Amino acid sequence: MVSYSASGYSYGVLRRLGAVAVVAVLAITASGCLIPPRFTVTPVVTGLTNPWDVGFASGTMIYTERPGRISAFVGGQKRLLAAPADVIRASEAGMMGLAVDPQFAANRYIFTCHASTLGAAPGDVRVVRWRVNDDFTGLTDRTDIITGAPVNPAGELGRHSGCRPRFGPDGNLWIGTGDAAIGTAPQSRTSLGGKILRVDRNGNGVAGNQGGGFDPRVYSYGHRNTQGIAFRSSDGLAVSVEHGSTQDDELNRLTTGNFGWNPVPGYNEAVPMTDLAEFPDAVRALWRSGTPTIAPSGATFLEGAQWKGWQNALAMAVLKDKKLQLFGLNAQGGVTGSGVAITDRGRLRTAVQGPDGNLYISTDNGGTADVILRVVPQP
Repeated sequence: MVSYSASGYSYGVLRRLGAVAVVAVLAITASGCLIPPRFTVTPVVTGLTNPWDVGFASGTMIYTERPGRISAFVGGQKRLLAAPADVIRASEAGMMGLAVDPQFAANRYIFTCHASTLGAAPGDVRVVRWRVNDDFTGLTDRTDIITGAPVNPAGELGRHSGCRPRFGPDGNLWIGTGDAAIGTAPQSRTSLGGKILRVDRNGNGVAGNQGGGFDPRVYSYGHRNTQGIAFRSSDGLAVSVEHGSTQDDELNRLTTGNFGWNPVPGYNEAVPMTDLAEFPDAVRALWRSGTPTIAPSGATFLEGAQWKGWQNALAMAVLKDKKLQLFGLNAQGGVTGSGVAITDRGRLRTAVQGPDGNLYISTDNGGTADVILRVVPQP
């Protein structure tokens, strides 16, 4: 296993020029670095509160905000699509992940994750399928395709509620779930907490999932709090991003198996993220943060020649360390290089490549000052 620490590299920081930041090639002080292109950073959607995820439907941006909103950005204006009354807004919980169906032009489906009061007390985390109406003014036909993922019941309502859905190249919906700070959830065959799920559009498990007595929707298990899932079209590489405890945020290659998190008895966060002593066959991480953790979140692969030295690299939003982290990865997922940019916008929640080839990043600083940024590589 190759392990890199982001803190081991030093790069020039981004300079802000009014609303638009222009970034030159960053100073490089270590080997194994990704040479960045020049790019500009511009706020596109402003006045948001904890925007959690971003997607594009027939060229229209749709985004979620953790307080409980699903919105579209149409003609330069924010347009509320839905604010479900059952959203639990507590700690890390709320309206979270979003995935736009790759067949949106035909079915107009989007999928969201939120913590809900509709589950057995204290609630649950669920995945909902919606239909966007033709003029992007609202959502209809709500169908809750997955219910029952746990919400923490022990005085920390909302903790580790992460729920990030992404469609894979297989046409299925992949969903990373948090363990809800319940020690037994990650290794449980029946709990949907601390898992990667893989389902069809109706929420049914598909062939090739974990099996062996696990819930048929479970693809992999032994996860703590998955925050990102990304697929690289050039070679099919699939990865997940996971929050560590006091050490070892992880970047993992998506595969069936046990990823080694088992914080029992109780919720013992002193155990290793990938406990090879207890689980010698656990899936090893591609990268670990070591100590301290940086709190990585949503991620995407940058595709297209316009990204030059960042082409096919993984762009990962980082919360605690407030930056965009870049990783070069080979076809097997081995880390071949690293880079850092956009260090002056605070906490970054997700990174998504748009249909225009540009990168869209949401900030997560709270209040009403959050934004969605557009990062445009320059010739």
